[in-house]
Amino acid sequence: MTGKTVLIVDDEASIREMIAVALEMADYNCLEAADALEAHTLIVDKQPDLILLDWMLPGTSGVELARRLKKDEATADIPIIMLTAKVEEDNKIQGLEVGADDYITKPFSPRELVARLKAVLRRATPAGVDSPIDVEGLILDPVSHRVSTPAGPLNIGPTEYRLLQFFMTHQERVYTRTQLLDQVWGGNVYVEERTVDVHIRRLRKALGSDYDHLVQTVRGAGYRFSTKVA
Repeated sequence: MTGKTVLIVDDEASIREMIAVALEMADYNCLEAADALEAHTLIVDKQPDLILLDWMLPGTSGVELARRLKKDEATADIPIIMLTAKVEEDNKIQGLEVGADDYITKPFSPRELVARLKAVLRRATPAGVDSPIDVEGLILDPVSHRVSTPAGPLNIGPTEYRLLQFFMTHQERVYTRTQLLDQVWGGNVYVEERTVDVHIRRLRKALGSDYDHLVQTVRGAGYRFSTKVA
């Protein structure tokens, strides 16, 4: 089982069913929504690993929903593949400009869909970072996006999660605030350096007294993740 959950957003039930059958045969879990409102509720509640989003939806369009999702920190990282019957180049460009990761033109074969979906998910999960990471009982699971300790799961925000994932996969090295901005926020996003300090503080608070010592401040340099005493 891939264990990955895909949300299919299309107002035509027959298309949703066709896609769901193909994906379930490839061992994906499927959620379905007929419009943007229903889709948004499922996205917030279920946090799917990928969204197949039809361009044309009743009410709020698929493109508008994609734009909203990419602007919201809580949903910005969920990959989106646009489903479109439109073949004009400018529509495809518009879909990619709002943050869609790929597009696929109807009609498409189930095999092509599964192949494109796998490719997008592969890009969304950094190589070698799809198995749980365990540091002294602090466990980060990239597949379920959960962080837990022997005492139970931690309540951690999306940016703090990305920060922790980067730290846990790059231990014992000092990173400046600028390097962390590039690696965690992305180089094309304008965020002030002091924002890093705010999220470091939130991350330490989320980790609690048993694990906050792992995120260390290196005076005049930046931050590092280390199991050694600073």
